[in-house]
Amino acid sequence: DKALEHFQKTLAIYLKQLGPEHPHVATTYNNIGSVHDKKGEYDHALEYHQKALAIYLKQLGPEHPSVAYSYNNIGVVHYYTGEYDKALEHHQKALAIWLKQLGPDHPQVANSYNNIGAVHDEKGEYDHALEYHQKALAIELEQLGPEHPSVARSYNNMAYIYKTKKDLAKAKEYWEKAYAIFSEKLGPNHPNTKSVKARLDALKE
Repeated sequence: DKALEHFQKTLAIYLKQLGPEHPHVATTYNNIGSVHDKKGEYDHALEYHQKALAIYLKQLGPEHPSVAYSYNNIGVVHYYTGEYDKALEHHQKALAIWLKQLGPDHPQVANSYNNIGAVHDEKGEYDHALEYHQKALAIELEQLGPEHPSVARSYNNMAYIYKTKKDLAKAKEYWEKAYAIFSEKLGPNHPNTKSVKARLDALKE
């Protein structure tokens, strides 16, 4: 609530000094949307992300990275509300912009691939999901190195899918890779490390 209060004060100042269509106003709308998102207030989150998108489109044009961030944010909200086709549509719009503006090997493109993979996973389209997580992993390995937590996150995503597909050997292999990175980089008590450890322990039962 303090974060929300801070952003709303910022918004009031920007609206007064810069006017309702300034990109700083849009960025603040995005920040407010993200706070509502974290609180599970998805209708409010969507409203603010859409306000941000409208300003960015008008002021910066349809291919600006800020537009991609808004599409991504809207995609995430639709994912959480179970509107997977809408989520996919917005993540693919974000991806198209990032590919054009940042190139095919940028970590932000990998993040987009992971988001698209997560949506396919929820839709039960496991082969598509794996394909996108593998694309993300390839970029992360190349750009961030083999021991980066983002690499571990991709391993974790893939392990979940292999478990769902009943390929427990593969699931174990990828969770072990994720666990090695998380425990080394984040420590044994980090929630990510503990979560993966619990998955590995469950496989042994």
